Order: sequence, then C-alpha cells, then structure tokens
Amino acid sequence: MDNEPRYRQLYEELKKQIQQDCYSVGELLPSENDLCSAYQITRTTVRKALDELQKEGYIDRLKGKGSIVCEHRKTLGLLTVKGFSETVNQNIKNVFVSKPDFAEWDKHFPFQPSQEEAKSRCIRFGRLRCVEETPTMFEESWLSSKRVPDFMDKEFVQGSFFKTLSQRYLIEITGSEHEIRAIRADQEIAESLHLSLHEPVLYIAVRYQTNIPNFYIYSKLYCNTNEYPIGNKYLSR
Repeated sequence: MDNEPRYRQLYEELKKQIQQDCYSVGELLPSENDLCSAYQITRTTVRKALDELQKEGYIDRLKGKGSIVCEHRKTLGLLTVKGFSETVNQNIKNVFVSKPDFAEWDKHFPFQPSQEEAKSRCIRFGRLRCVEETPTMFEESWLSSKRVPDFMDKEFVQGSFFKTLSQRYLIEITGSEHEIRAIRADQEIAESLHLSLHEPVLYIAVRYQTNIPNFYIYSKLYCNTNEYPIGNKYLSR
C-alpha cells in the first residue's frame, strides 16, 4: 500500500468506507478541505481520488454541495485500463488455472504481437476470477518475456497482475483495444464458469497498451454476466 500514489491510497480508503456503509446513499463525504487536513495531503491529490470514485460510480460531485454517495450497482467495469482487482467492487478470489509458463503466440488472436515481441518468448497463464464465490470470468493472458525477468518465479504483488507490472517492472497500462462478441461456452469454459455446455458467454479480446513502446499485454476474457453485467461510466468535462 505504501508504494501506491497518495491519491490511490485515499481512493481505496474512501471506497472501502462506502462499501462498508460508513456513508449512506445520499450522504456527503467530508469536504476537500477536511480530507486534506485528515490525511495531510494536497487538494490536487484529494480531487484526483474523488475523480476516481466518480468514474467508478461511487459518488456524484455537485458544484456548491460536495461529493454525494451514490447507489452502486453490481457491475464489472472491464472495459477500462484497470485490472479486474481494481474495477470489481465486491469480494474477489483469483485461482490460477494454469501458472505462468512459456507458450506459443496465439496466431488466431485478433491482436497480433509486434515484430519485436514476436522475436521473444511468450509467457502465458490462465486464471478463474470469482466474485462473492461466483465464478465470473475465465481469463487467459500473455505477454513478451523480454521486459519481465523472473516473472514466472515470483508471486504476483497483492495477487494483482497489473500491480506486479507496475511495482516490480515499472510497466504502466496506458490504453486498451477491445473486440467483443457473444460465443457459446465450450467444455472448459462451461465447467469453469458453472454454465451449461454451449450456454452464451461474453467474449472480450483485449490488447493493453503500455508505457513501453511495442510492448503490450494480451488477454482473452470469457465472462458469465448472469449475476454481474459489464458496466462502465464515462464522464465528459
């Protein structure tokens, strides 16, 4: 936690308080001045944390009134540059279906590796993501081994792939591209997500851009949206 930016620490703390009903729907959060004093941080840092809460749908910021807690719907905000652990707002559990290991690049994936990546070895792993004990997403991810030495030998930082990239390798996610369609669950996906064979699932192919030129993160997401729909909130200024 100490390695995270101050605004992220405040964001996580306020989000936790809202989730634990320390603030009721319709109640005002402490003012920006009060938060600055309580956490010994700048107004810019406070505003950045509140911006994140607003983007995630936890609060509305009303001019002249302050930050009001909103009713938060159970959704998966997966169409963002944040990881699953950061966008899902309930109790989550990640289970490795396959540990990180060397593999072939997927020639049928919509987003192909850069020429530089294709010359390196591919690291691939699979995880089952559960929300409140409900299997919600089956995810396969892969990346070039060139920028991540010892990736297969160490545990993820706080169980998070994106935090591992950021804190251990200084790799930041800066953007993403998606291809989305409905498909029928095959045997592996159906069993993993506790669905019937050939039941519809949402398939999302993702290429994440990073702060490293020609270095991307690739993922296939198979989503069971029966309990948790995909949802995102976009705000214009």
